[in-house]
Amino acid sequence: MARADLILPCRDEAAALERLLPLVPEVLRVVVVDNGSTDGTAEVARRYGATVVHEPEPGYGAAVAAGLDAAEADIVAFMDGDGSFDPTEVLPLVDAVAAGAVDLAAGRRRPVRRGTWPWHARLGNDLVVRWLRRRTGFPLHDLPAMRACRREALVALGVHDRRFGYPVELMQAAVAAGWRFAEYDVRYLPRAEGTRSKVSGSVRGTVRAARDFYRVLA
Repeated sequence: MARADLILPCRDEAAALERLLPLVPEVLRVVVVDNGSTDGTAEVARRYGATVVHEPEPGYGAAVAAGLDAAEADIVAFMDGDGSFDPTEVLPLVDAVAAGAVDLAAGRRRPVRRGTWPWHARLGNDLVVRWLRRRTGFPLHDLPAMRACRREALVALGVHDRRFGYPVELMQAAVAAGWRFAEYDVRYLPRAEGTRSKVSGSVRGTVRAARDFYRVLA
């Protein structure tokens, strides 16, 4: 079983980390990027043995970049830290990359029940994926929030966006670089109680993310 660093961008996810971190397999070194939390996210992460990185610049891309800078393993995996994913499901993605079968292994979200993935967030995701397919030949069905790849290769892509447009720029750059992709079904779980998504938690958040996506696509 391959070892990797699991990077969790987090903002006010203390409640989720209490449930999530005990489930992380030992082969994964956890890096929690505290992106301006006010709820004790960093304290919870340290209590469970995670490496904590503080990134004051707000934005998903900024948090991912900070986590990547702190990574030490050859393979890095990324996952939302809100409790919506089971960290054990990262392992097949990591193993696929370690075996050399793919350059990027992605999790395709499969909601476990109605309402887990709000309609406005799912619609926005589908529109971006369709745009990427037409424009670049993007082979996946989801803009993956869970993914794994090699650290040096990711750094070499030079992804610059520091807000919600980061995943779109990443996928465009990976396709242009000729990366090989694989997609794995992963369960999409209800968020931990006491947390709220910065994107899918409201129509306003989804619109803000869509604006960032459009800026990258344009």
